[in-house]
Amino acid sequence: MLATACEEHPVNDDPPPTLDTTKPHSARVWNYYLGGKDYYAADREYAEAVYQSLPQILDVARAARAFLGRAVRYLAGEAGIRQFLDIGTGLPTADNTHEVAQRIAPESRIVYVDNDPLVLLHARALLTSTPEGATAYIEDDVRNPEQILAAAEKVLNFDEPVALMLLGVMGNVADLDEAYRLVRVLRDRLPAGSYVAVQDGTRVVMSEQEARTQQALSEDVGFGYRLRTPEEIAGFLDGLDLVEPGVVSSPLWRPDPSPADPPAKLDEYCGVGRKR
Repeated sequence: MLATACEEHPVNDDPPPTLDTTKPHSARVWNYYLGGKDYYAADREYAEAVYQSLPQILDVARAARAFLGRAVRYLAGEAGIRQFLDIGTGLPTADNTHEVAQRIAPESRIVYVDNDPLVLLHARALLTSTPEGATAYIEDDVRNPEQILAAAEKVLNFDEPVALMLLGVMGNVADLDEAYRLVRVLRDRLPAGSYVAVQDGTRVVMSEQEARTQQALSEDVGFGYRLRTPEEIAGFLDGLDLVEPGVVSSPLWRPDPSPADPPAKLDEYCGVGRKR
């Protein structure tokens, strides 16, 4: 049965895992890059180490956030989507998925998924909804797609189109074949007319030395984020009808009109596809 109002608690009933502040977490590292305050020393130290070897990471973080806004505006606006499953939510900032979607369509229903207990604490306080729509939060990992889908069914109607948002999350699954399998499980549950939006880091602009340094830093702290090629990222959308302009660097995906110079390519690629 569908929820009819904003969920004030997580969709699943499992107690949150203990917050580990000794290791960096992607949600908190990204929060640091975006100028937030919800991070710990380990997150800051890792983020600074990456920045020292790859200053463009700040532009990448901002471009990622901007793509989320443009993608959700397209999905809720032109595509008419009213349901969103956002996996790898990250810490709430301005213009979260539900805020962008419900600004266009107040009846939109959004389920967020993340595996950082700090995100859970903020989700309870910040991820509110319009009276017409619903927002809810699932404490889980993208490696558990069946579990996520079962919990999401409490809020989303999988007989109607859903937008699956996988922004900056699949690089955390080191094995590419396994990453593809996880996304297939999620995609297979979506009805025709649904959309999938993906976005992840690449090694197109950076030098080989920079790429090796990033990978070494990631592995040293057990972070495990894998940079992928644009072709590998496009593989998550195989079999879907790509929304123009296809799989491109994030700043180049339907950029907002600007009197400034055209957006530059960054080491982050994205795309949106529609399920037939």
